Amino acid sequence: MSGSKKLLIGKIQGTHGIKGQLRVIPFAGDASSISQLNEVFVKSPTAALEPFAVVSAKAHGKRVILTLKPFDNINQVLHLVGREIYADRVSLPELPDDEFYWSDLLGLQVATSDGEELGELVDIIETGSNDVYVVKKGALEVLIPALEDVVLSINLAEGRMTVSLPEGLLDL
Repeated sequence: MSGSKKLLIGKIQGTHGIKGQLRVIPFAGDASSISQLNEVFVKSPTAALEPFAVVSAKAHGKRVILTLKPFDNINQVLHLVGREIYADRVSLPELPDDEFYWSDLLGLQVATSDGEELGELVDIIETGSNDVYVVKKGALEVLIPALEDVVLSINLAEGRMTVSLPEGLLDL
């Protein structure tokens, strides 16, 4: 069903071993969203989405070790490092209520619990401990930690995220 909406699900961070495996950062709560797929699309330098059959995808800590057909050695996959991976929306598993795919969050309007509009969520930075949401409004950029006590609610239907900023985060 390659005509359905494509969803950004991860980024190829590097290679793994010498047999053409790729180390992928998943852009969802855990690796299960990628490990259940039969096909993924890798974004080319020209922005085209190239389809590849998934031979295997296994969780490896917070990463996924992905093997794509027809690759079977490291030299064949080096050019894929740094590229984004997409999947058909309909082929992705439903996530628990408190988890979201990154592409669902991008574009949300972010406000504080006091009603102060902070701007639009334009990027997500993956760190070792927690993600960080990049919110922009004009020239102002706010980095918000994606923590349970900071992100109070996410309403995809309304396109809004409500946050309680840590003390001093916006003090200029």
